[in-house]
Amino acid sequence: MPDAIELLKTRRSVKPREMTGPGPSPAELETILTIGARVPDHGKLAPWRFIVFEGEARNRAGDVIASVFAKKNPGAPAGDVEVEKRRLTDAPLVIGIVSFTKPHPKVPPWEQELSAGASAMNILTAATALGYGACWLTGWFVFDRDVLDGLGLKPDEKLVGFIHIGKPTRPSEDRPRPVLSDIVTRF
Repeated sequence: MPDAIELLKTRRSVKPREMTGPGPSPAELETILTIGARVPDHGKLAPWRFIVFEGEARNRAGDVIASVFAKKNPGAPAGDVEVEKRRLTDAPLVIGIVSFTKPHPKVPPWEQELSAGASAMNILTAATALGYGACWLTGWFVFDRDVLDGLGLKPDEKLVGFIHIGKPTRPSEDRPRPVLSDIVTRF
């Protein structure tokens, strides 16, 4: 397992199409989800939950996405519908991070949503620390209410995104990162 600081300094996303199986074992998945739930959470509200898509569940979710796409784009070529159907099938494991807010006198909704985002980042980092490639993706379907309903989300729930997890098929190249002097100021 890599040193924590070195892991954080070198972490990078792996495209789902550059992943293969096997995915995390049940024990590794439990570790990933446990770390996902260990984030700043003012008020102990747990304003997030996780949906695990593996095996055939990835195809069933793809059917939901493709069906909504076809309904909203009746003239779309069959190939485009097929692309939507395969949205969650490249990686052997996909975790959806669901965000919701609870009324609270001291914890505004924005802070609760940030907690859900922190959860997604912890999941991404935990998967990477275990030797997997991981990628946090969204897309039109993450923001489409019909897709969310089809995936079983409640009316007050949103998707933070999907974390795709699998074994990298090739080394991942880093992308340019911001120069600290461009993004850091002192007060």
